[in-house]
Amino acid sequence: MNAVLAFLRKLKKNNNKPWFDAHRDAYTEAKGEVETFLEGLIRAYGKTDESISALTPKECMFRINRDVRFSKDKSPYKLNFGASITSGGKKSPLAGYYLHIEPGRSFVGGGIWMPMPADLSKVRQEIDYNLEEFKTIINSSAFKRQYGKLYTGEDIALQRVPKGYDADNPAAEYLKLKSYLAMKMLTDEEVASPSLQKKCIAAFTALKPLLEFINRSI
Repeated sequence: MNAVLAFLRKLKKNNNKPWFDAHRDAYTEAKGEVETFLEGLIRAYGKTDESISALTPKECMFRINRDVRFSKDKSPYKLNFGASITSGGKKSPLAGYYLHIEPGRSFVGGGIWMPMPADLSKVRQEIDYNLEEFKTIINSSAFKRQYGKLYTGEDIALQRVPKGYDADNPAAEYLKLKSYLAMKMLTDEEVASPSLQKKCIAAFTALKPLLEFINRSI
């Protein structure tokens, strides 16, 4: 992945269309390297999770072009390669695995990001009904070793429990969440290492029970 990281570093300094067009061959090479990695990862991990075994890299990778219509930042390109390895592909409403490659900010993990209200309601209900099972999943040694805990970044949770639940509900801290995600940061050295696939598979394996829990509810 060295060529991928090198291209993204240069793109960060030259985020404009003329530069990108002049270096399209470098972009194509970097994109191809990510696609090759994803193909191998899907083939290897698909033996464990058959729901993703038939996916192609194209079905998983997001476009590098940014949607600038509603953004103050008009930079035309993302500074990362991202892939949602989810049953049904990147547009699927289901929870899935995710890989993000960006110099200094790479990570592996997944979950479900800002699901539609009806789906979010179903996930919350499943947690309320099966709290002990949910806690067993996120407190397992494998999950904690890979992720520590669920992602609790900015604007990911409500201030109060959602309507229909008591404030003292034992699952309150989880019911407040608007997304259910787990992230394991990767150093540039890890991204460029031959062991990257092994690290991704370990992270995905630890995440699989949570994805199954979420997707069962949906």
